[in-house]
Amino acid sequence: MEIPRHWRLRKQRYSLVGEVCPHCQVRIFPPRDVCPSCGKEARELYTFSGRGEVYSYTTIYEAPSGFEQQVPYTVALIRLEEGPMVTAQLTDVSPEEVQIGMPVEMVTRKLRTDGDERGLILYGYKFRPRLQQA
Repeated sequence: MEIPRHWRLRKQRYSLVGEVCPHCQVRIFPPRDVCPSCGKEARELYTFSGRGEVYSYTTIYEAPSGFEQQVPYTVALIRLEEGPMVTAQLTDVSPEEVQIGMPVEMVTRKLRTDGDERGLILYGYKFRPRLQQA
């Protein structure tokens, strides 16, 4: 990923900033400027809580270039509390412990290094298991 693109996507990668439609109140992630529900303009920023649950998941054993050091790792579809689904890597949990419906929360973690050991370190969101509130 080139440096300008990395910085342009910083808000949504570090704090799950999307948009909310002022017309129908649908929460949108990633930001699209046009509501996928009603088709009207939706440019109001919205910061998601970062809490959700595992909707579906798979474990990767043959990683694409740049992710070989992380295998095995689990990628999940996360349904955020506010509605949208995001795809993200799970962290702080072994593949055997992952379950559909597992409560998770967003954390910022290293995604990968672009290039050699002197390359740009890319950070972004991952999700980890969330402790149940009593």
